Amino acid sequence: MIDVHQHLVPDIFRSMLASVGITGGAGEELAPWDEQTTLAVMDKNGIRTAIVSYVLSGITIADRMFFRRFCRACNEYLAELIRKHRDRFGGFALLPLPDVDGTLEEIAYALDVLKLDGVGMHSNMGGIYVGDERFAPVFEELNRRKAVVHLHPTDTPESHDIRPQWPPYIVEFMFETTRAVANLVYGGSMERYPDVSIIISHAGGAVPYLAWRLWTGEFTVPNLAEIAPGGVLESLKRFYCDTAMAANPGAFGSLVELVDASRIVFGTDYPYMPDYAIGEFIRQVEEYPKFDTAARVAIQHGNAMELFPRISRNMKCG
Repeated sequence: MIDVHQHLVPDIFRSMLASVGITGGAGEELAPWDEQTTLAVMDKNGIRTAIVSYVLSGITIADRMFFRRFCRACNEYLAELIRKHRDRFGGFALLPLPDVDGTLEEIAYALDVLKLDGVGMHSNMGGIYVGDERFAPVFEELNRRKAVVHLHPTDTPESHDIRPQWPPYIVEFMFETTRAVANLVYGGSMERYPDVSIIISHAGGAVPYLAWRLWTGEFTVPNLAEIAPGGVLESLKRFYCDTAMAANPGAFGSLVELVDASRIVFGTDYPYMPDYAIGEFIRQVEEYPKFDTAARVAIQHGNAMELFPRISRNMKCG
């Protein structure tokens, strides 16, 4: 299997955040992580390769120059991890958004020099949602490169007065993903940047369940026909969705009504999900009755091999 939603929390990531007083975010501490334990968990669960990403959910870094240095150091660590274990890891670059100039520099370095496999983004960065015109230069560059983006939810912006008693990852993350997707569709990004492949986390949050409600914008939102002439549902079907924390019949029921198996990729959310949960995620994919053998193969590794040529080459050589 290929796990496209796995995180890493190396010492450089942890220590640099600690230097500015950050030890966690979104209601939880940074997870313990080391490469040998991770490889052991992967081996135990039959995961050949993990395409890992850094997650800054609920974390705000205001110092722009520090953020650039932080991303560079973390991406260089990731490239070294991949170099040591080329058939076991791939990686999404950490970007210093909402700093557009710094992000364009980091995209060039991460993809051209470090040879990472794509980039990671959050639903909103500095309170600005993906799909906002302020991020247009970034998406133009990613579209030119035909890049893969892994889109992860984060906490609601501070300007949103939504602060329930439970941690935001319990509920709000699902709606953060949905807000981000709606912004990408309703803002026309899915039409303007057709060569960017976007993976949305956790089976798309609430997007599959709300897909037809989002469609109603075609006859209620002024100018949407000009902004997204291809149609809302067609734009939604362009996203890839990972199964992290969403491998269950309830989530799959809505998901397969929106996209077919060619747009679903396997994910675990390790180490924020424990080892024993991974086995259950795998079982749910294997036993879901609407996934035939071809669909399971596509979800477990086939679709990821199409998205990530380097990973595909390594697996075929192995």
